Amino acid sequence: MQSGSFLDRVKIYITAGKGGDGCLSFRREKFIEFGGPNGGCGGKGGDVILRTEPNLTTLLELAYNPHIEAQNGEKGGTYNKTGRAGEDKIVLVPCGTIVKSNGHVLADLTEPGQEFTVAKGGMGGRGNQSFKTRSNTAPHLAENGQPGEEITLILELKVLADLGLVGFPNAGKSTFLSRISAARPRIADYPFTTLNPNLGITLHKGLSFATADIPGIIEGASEGKGLGYQFLKHIERTRVLLHLVDPDGFDGMSAEQSVKVIEKELKAFDKKLFEKPRIIVINKMDLPSAQKAYETIKKKFKKHPVMLMSAATGEGVNQVLDEVVKILAATPVERPVTEEKTAVTHKVEPMFTISRTEDGAVHITGKKVEEFIAMTNFSQPEAVARLRGIFKKIGLEKALLKYGVQDGDALVVGGREFEWNGNFDDEAPNAPEHAGYKRRETKQERLAKRKARREAKLK
Repeated sequence: MQSGSFLDRVKIYITAGKGGDGCLSFRREKFIEFGGPNGGCGGKGGDVILRTEPNLTTLLELAYNPHIEAQNGEKGGTYNKTGRAGEDKIVLVPCGTIVKSNGHVLADLTEPGQEFTVAKGGMGGRGNQSFKTRSNTAPHLAENGQPGEEITLILELKVLADLGLVGFPNAGKSTFLSRISAARPRIADYPFTTLNPNLGITLHKGLSFATADIPGIIEGASEGKGLGYQFLKHIERTRVLLHLVDPDGFDGMSAEQSVKVIEKELKAFDKKLFEKPRIIVINKMDLPSAQKAYETIKKKFKKHPVMLMSAATGEGVNQVLDEVVKILAATPVERPVTEEKTAVTHKVEPMFTISRTEDGAVHITGKKVEEFIAMTNFSQPEAVARLRGIFKKIGLEKALLKYGVQDGDALVVGGREFEWNGNFDDEAPNAPEHAGYKRRETKQERLAKRKARREAKLK
């Protein structure tokens, strides 16, 4: 819900930093005949971290900048130098922010300075020094950096307050908030003046507490009517509710009927709201109808304290605050409910899946397989041969043959397109085109070759 400068729901797109590429290098110094490999590893990519900031009250800034990226790691250097790690991206959010992905709650950030890592940066690729073995003392391959995690998140803000003000429009909630705090909400003599939740800090008898004023609730609000429905969630975290009542009622209803309707809407939206400690206050006590409404409601609703005051003149306000402080002292602060860890059988996802599209191309999908492709430098024959060995170990080549892949078929995996070549040898050859598949030329590469041939003929 967005209005003015207030925003309590936003969709953001997160990309963590890519790891730096490994270095392919050999030690070359005078009088050292066999220097050996000395290519260092790439630096780790930066993480994306959400951190709560008490001074923030809206998600508006993220709505203007929804695409968030962390810094990439730097490439490894010679002499076994590891590349610099990418800086983490810190994203500031208000206290009370709920982090969701695909409908699941990932985190509930309520404490000031609380942090939650939403996307981890990729690991740096290994340099050729890391691939040195007794049988291969001069490896000519280095890994590309691991891609950083990507995720789309929904952030929802639920205002954190100790006291929540509820009631029909024009019951005097904004006037009461301005009376007990330094908040200056818009106040007018017509319904639905308040369009956004307003927060104020009150200090009474040595106790400081936050008060939240939400737009007026009408009948049917729990079903989506009026403005209150979008903001009812903001009083879910409050410890105590203060129900302000207009003695003249609202929209043809008496004061007593209006109390019943509000109770019904609270219960329909969330039963926990209905069960919260609640104080019923008859506002506008300077009106002739106030005393009668007070006596009627006090008889009918004995479970809750019923009080009388005038937010406009200040009469009775201190007595109401005394009762608020008393109930707040006896009501513990609610903590976010964390789900207990139970023995859940998780479905094991396959390492790869194979499918064929209408154009005849064979698509291979799978997080790990796509990661292998991204971290392979296809300009290095040894790296391609190593990739073939990995695919053979995980059973991909056998699965492709079983699937019915023929020579010349196009394979698409990890955003790259290859041409299947089934002429395998027992030992991995050095040439990439003999590794069981070869990379297809892109359109730009084919055009460049044609241009080179034409220029050669002209000469």
